[in-house]
Amino acid sequence: MEQILLFAVLGLGQGALIAGIALGVVVTYRGSGIINLSTGAVAMASAYAFWALTTGFFGVTLPVGAALAGALAVAVAVGVLTEVAVFKPLRTVSPLAKLAASLGILLTLQATVLLVFGVQPQQAPSILPAGTVTVLGVTSPSDRFVLAGLVVVIALVLGALYRWSRFGLATRAASENEQAALLAGLSPNSVSMANTLLAALVAGLLGVLAAPIVQVDSMTLPLQVVPALAAALFAGFTSLWIACTAGILIGVLQSVVYYLSTQSWFPTDNGNAMPGLQQLLVFALMVVALYVRGAGLPRRGELVEQRLPAVPLPERLLRPALMSAAVAAALIVLPFDFRQALTNSMIGMVIVLSYVVITGYVGQISVMQLALSGTAGFVLSHLSVGWGIPFPFSALGAMVLATLLGVAAGVSALRVRGVSLAVVTLAAALAMEQALFNNTWFGGTAGVSVPPPRLFGIDLGPKADFRGLDGNEPSPMFGFLVLAVTVALGLYVAHLRRTGLGRRMLAVRSNERAAAAAGVDVRAVKIAAFTISSFIASAAGTLYGYNFGSVSAARFTALAALGLIGFAYIGGITMVSGAVIAGLMSTEALLPHALDKWFGIKGTWALLFGGVSLIVTLIANPDGIAGAAHRRRTAKRARRAAATAGPPADHASAVGSPGIHLGRTPADAKEVAP
Repeated sequence: MEQILLFAVLGLGQGALIAGIALGVVVTYRGSGIINLSTGAVAMASAYAFWALTTGFFGVTLPVGAALAGALAVAVAVGVLTEVAVFKPLRTVSPLAKLAASLGILLTLQATVLLVFGVQPQQAPSILPAGTVTVLGVTSPSDRFVLAGLVVVIALVLGALYRWSRFGLATRAASENEQAALLAGLSPNSVSMANTLLAALVAGLLGVLAAPIVQVDSMTLPLQVVPALAAALFAGFTSLWIACTAGILIGVLQSVVYYLSTQSWFPTDNGNAMPGLQQLLVFALMVVALYVRGAGLPRRGELVEQRLPAVPLPERLLRPALMSAAVAAALIVLPFDFRQALTNSMIGMVIVLSYVVITGYVGQISVMQLALSGTAGFVLSHLSVGWGIPFPFSALGAMVLATLLGVAAGVSALRVRGVSLAVVTLAAALAMEQALFNNTWFGGTAGVSVPPPRLFGIDLGPKADFRGLDGNEPSPMFGFLVLAVTVALGLYVAHLRRTGLGRRMLAVRSNERAAAAAGVDVRAVKIAAFTISSFIASAAGTLYGYNFGSVSAARFTALAALGLIGFAYIGGITMVSGAVIAGLMSTEALLPHALDKWFGIKGTWALLFGGVSLIVTLIANPDGIAGAAHRRRTAKRARRAAATAGPPADHASAVGSPGIHLGRTPADAKEVAP
């Protein structure tokens, strides 16, 4: 019992960091209505700045007080840039776009830190007292109590500020009714700016103070937002006190789970403790929070009705199918490295097609599509190597099993939706990565092998005998297989938009209550959408396994999934053509490879490019590159139709002449219709 108490006390440090980030998430949501996924990244940036200023990284070593002030200044600067350059221009867009914008900030901050400080974790000096204290017979570091007490004080001060100050009244007014707040002389922009700066200061301060406990790391610190989101869910994204308490308790529970994992009776994996249990705990707590607090986030009185990205009706489906012939020729003509990049691009297109279905058509923001791809890849290895099941039955079996997992996880969409679902599926993706993919009985960090696909004795894998013009691997044969799957799934997703099920999906996306009143079975539509999108994502996972001859957990991380969503939104998350654009920009795809080979832009620079491009696209083209192109084509057709129709006749002649018709003819209308 003493050991459990000791680890519970040790968990106060990480719990304080989680609570501080949760407070930042709640403050940002109360002020601007945005669930800021980059709050943990702000803590990371401040922690790195403090470490650099105290260790002479920039050529000068500052005292601790001055370094702390500099780190907080970095947090404030990030908050100002975030509000002015991102949140303010996107105040009236959909929650999906706002969430994607915070994702763009996260990717940009992470890439910046990696470029400046490198990938090596750092140990920052501690500001807090280094002594010990004895509680209930257990001696533990005093800094844990100081840190937890400081977070509690911050929560109390913020609570008093919102309850009894004019600023708190203005924040509540802007949140409940922006139009009434404007009439009362309040500025929602100023309120949002003040709350964003408060959130940045809190996250930055806790990032600096907790850095010596959790280590300064560009991967771990940004993902602390996941347990912080669990605490914010318990708080309903409104209660500062509940967010603080839940965050501290989550850190304590994670520390106790770590202690239990060191016991001899605890389940092991290849001699080590079972991995991923802390992430599974966070996911379980999120599920509990959704059923305790309810499914929806508190509604805000926005000044302008938020609009989801448009979903235009696909047209000329035969043309893109015929263009596949040119891609097939490119697979033979291109050099081996570009041939591999083109194959990677098509696999990326397949994954993004799953986002087009679940997010573009139904409005359900799922972050676990890449995790489902990884699940299918690992299952494919077990079916092919362990059980000896041949292609294509092994691939179909893996896709079916991963689809069942996706549908089981998607059942939560029957109660939650939109941004709430994004929070839950982010935790699910992280739990699958740590508890499933890193487990040696299923995957393991070293990865598992996948034999090449063979059909009727013909090798369809990357090492087939038929090579391109340069005679190198990968073989175009595998590219042809990937191309066939990509074209087939792309045509299916495009055709789905034309069907009755596609129209019911759009009705559910627009307004679930109105769709149910019109006779649409909302539950059935959601389950169908999760089934289709999970199957498509699983197909990408099997292609990935065949492409590299192995499957490893490193390629299916939660951060990679967030980056993929960013590329999907840049391309156009509601259109098949957007999936094509996103696939070309995805990791190790054609565009990143060309930038690397021709200009030396690779790795972290590509991550920075993706984060900045996501933000710019959201502001300039909320519907993505494909959506903007569609609008230009529609406007061009309208101008052409107007020019063909000629100047309108006057009313008298139109009434007196039976051969002259007012407005466009049916042929003109048909031409203009998207």
